[in-house]
Amino acid sequence: MNIRFRSTLLLTSAAGALTLSAAPALAQQADPVTQLDEIVVTAQLRAQDPVEVPFALTAYSGERLQQLGLQDFEALSAFVPGFLVQNQSPNNPGFVMRGITSDDGAATTEPRVSVFQDGVSISKARGSFVELFDLERVEVAKGPQSTLYGRGALIGAVNLVQNRARPGVTDSAASIWAGNYGSVGAELMINAPLGDSVGLRFATRLKRMDGTVENLLGGPDYNSVNTEAYRLGLAFEPNDAFRFDVIANYQVDDTSGTSFKSIAYNPADPVTGAVLGGRDPWDGATLTSTADFDGGKVLGLDREVWGVTGLGRLELSPSLTLNSTSAYRRFDSYETFDADGVSLPILSAAEEAFGEQWSQDLRLNFDNGGRVSAFVGGGWFREEGYQRTPTQFDERMALAQLAGRLDGNPAAVGTNTLPASVYGSSALLNPILAGFGLPGPAIPGIAANLKPAHIETATNSSELTSWDVFGDLTFRLTDRFEVSGGLRYTRDDKTTGFASELNNGRSILGGLLAVQQLQAQIAALVAIGTPEALTQAAALGAFANGVVGGLATPGAAGLPPSAGFPPFGLTSQPTPNNGDFVYGDLEDDGMTWRFTARYAVSDNASLYANYARGRRPKVLSARSPAAPLANPTFTEVDAETVDSFELGAKYASADGRLQLDGAVYRYDYENFQTTIQDGTRFIVTNAGEASAWGFEGQVAFLATDTVELFGTYGYNHSRFESGIYDGNRFRLSPDHMASIGAIWTLPVRGGAFEVQPTYTWQSKVFFSDDNDIPALQVSNFVPDTTQDEFQDAYGLLNLRIRFQPDSRNWSLEAYGENLLDEEYVKDAGNTGDALGMPTFIAGRPMTWGLSARLRY
Repeated sequence: MNIRFRSTLLLTSAAGALTLSAAPALAQQADPVTQLDEIVVTAQLRAQDPVEVPFALTAYSGERLQQLGLQDFEALSAFVPGFLVQNQSPNNPGFVMRGITSDDGAATTEPRVSVFQDGVSISKARGSFVELFDLERVEVAKGPQSTLYGRGALIGAVNLVQNRARPGVTDSAASIWAGNYGSVGAELMINAPLGDSVGLRFATRLKRMDGTVENLLGGPDYNSVNTEAYRLGLAFEPNDAFRFDVIANYQVDDTSGTSFKSIAYNPADPVTGAVLGGRDPWDGATLTSTADFDGGKVLGLDREVWGVTGLGRLELSPSLTLNSTSAYRRFDSYETFDADGVSLPILSAAEEAFGEQWSQDLRLNFDNGGRVSAFVGGGWFREEGYQRTPTQFDERMALAQLAGRLDGNPAAVGTNTLPASVYGSSALLNPILAGFGLPGPAIPGIAANLKPAHIETATNSSELTSWDVFGDLTFRLTDRFEVSGGLRYTRDDKTTGFASELNNGRSILGGLLAVQQLQAQIAALVAIGTPEALTQAAALGAFANGVVGGLATPGAAGLPPSAGFPPFGLTSQPTPNNGDFVYGDLEDDGMTWRFTARYAVSDNASLYANYARGRRPKVLSARSPAAPLANPTFTEVDAETVDSFELGAKYASADGRLQLDGAVYRYDYENFQTTIQDGTRFIVTNAGEASAWGFEGQVAFLATDTVELFGTYGYNHSRFESGIYDGNRFRLSPDHMASIGAIWTLPVRGGAFEVQPTYTWQSKVFFSDDNDIPALQVSNFVPDTTQDEFQDAYGLLNLRIRFQPDSRNWSLEAYGENLLDEEYVKDAGNTGDALGMPTFIAGRPMTWGLSARLRY
């Protein structure tokens, strides 16, 4: 069979600009181009022309990625309709497919969008954002793909197929680049034969870039890039029937802090209070973490991701092939961030994440070129991990913020913070404490006990063992009409753990908030007025008075529980013995399936319809104890299911100059799992029913031998249909995404210039499922009364100009991203939202540079 595909040069909008720096493509020949590039895909676990695949699919060869300048997922998503990747940092990406986001860093959660590297799941958010370099191709499959890809592919899957070592072949390539914001980078690839049947391949990418948001306090600017990625592959292929590959990947990221910036207060000098800049997200920021935070951690990310994969293929007969995939993978990350977004150390936070996984899959494929093709298989997956989240509060500053006095003004909230020393003064604290209804004699003692650094840590952990069996059958009823069906059964055994600890004694501010709650309960009982209610009110009043007296006692933070009042936390109450792990177990199993039908109108066109059931496994969600030293609360969140319906058409002209495809789809969700804020943490809960429907279309057209045009449009209507979010949009899900682009080749003596403009656009997007609606945020420490955490519609213009000589062994390129210097935010809200201090992360401004590539 002659397998072909014109790879789609399709550009869709994304939350961020294309990556700053990109190694250029291999030089293209200056001769006239007669057709678009060819590619083979394996989205259905067998080699096919994408026209034959009965679901929406976008695929790019590695050379095409180089040509378009795509180095990471955020950049790639701008070229894939229905796919958007938000990159807060390499440790905290959001993968969004047809409106559904997969970005939770908790060890207990399950991904919705699966990311695979050579068939191995790398879907956990803290380890999934990897560099795209030296790839054979990338395939992005939309719709529930659990049957083909596994348990996590609720809405779709991204598969990175890396270049493997090639026995008997000598090959090498190198590239360098440099641009504004101190951007520099390099790539290297070497493929060397070790005899006729063994090959060795080494590839690496190193890149650096200074931050794009100025640090007004001095030191590294925010949102920098500092990445090293390495890959080593070894292949053994003694004959055509057997091949075994070992591929090892290693990546490390060491960056400055992310610009979580408050727009409510002007950036200021923390010592003097002097204003240093403007409040827009893209203006300079004054972010801090205290020197003693979690052992002296500073703002920024330190992440390490590595793994080893073994891939075996054995042809048992001309029609039977056995495939084996064995893998080990691990990630370690620590990211420190200023959660309040101002120069004051009100709230410093960090996330330490660890994940380790082992997997083994076996699959037997059958294809004799006749009416039937099929595969069956089974897999085992083992995962262990934890997420540790230390937080540190200056209780005096936090109290001022809770009381609306961070600016010192009791009449109205302003935009300037005070010098840090003021927040420890009795002149500021005593009037605030009097507002709590506290007895006058207790106020000075409580004010003196408020801690400049209260530290508490919550940790969630998970152990998962999963088994699954799967099968898929395609039957060709006629030469033009075929039907397919697939089924996967999965069984999970999970253990969820939770611990919370007060690292330096009880929270005085937490005790005050507990007294407030007691006062509210007492008032409610008094209003009831029955003798029983009044008796209970008196008992609670006595307890509250005891707590107030304890909080005013010198050294109250360090007094033991035996002192007569509990060791209160602020955002998380401590588990037994102040930090014991408490565990819960969960068993879960379920089926997913798909049915498809495809009709080949011609050798170059097909129509298809499919129905699929996707499933996100049950989650055992852990919430901190309701009272100090009690057990945490474990809540079983039902499995999320989605029924997906899709109709589509694909066309590729026989002369290779035009490709069109489009699809309409509808998703119906039950037990939609969403994330809500619990203090400064985020937990999974059931949001009920939801639906999504839309259209995706893409086109690539070689208008002349020197002009190629491409474009895409996607419409996605994703809404909740029940519960408190009824009618809300899904987070990170614009209704409209569109793009246009061109590649214009201008032959000159000795080579050709290639001019490549692209423009991407997206409509309004919210950053949380509550859509920042004030009525849905009344339970925050400080209720959010303003709906401002969204990004209006915006577009990005990019341009690449490349010279390629006739020799095709080198090229030079100038590139520019976001050439109109569009100002936009890629995220808003975040941890600080609970304190009434939502933070905003600015998107990347205009960037430009030069690059060169050489291939031997």
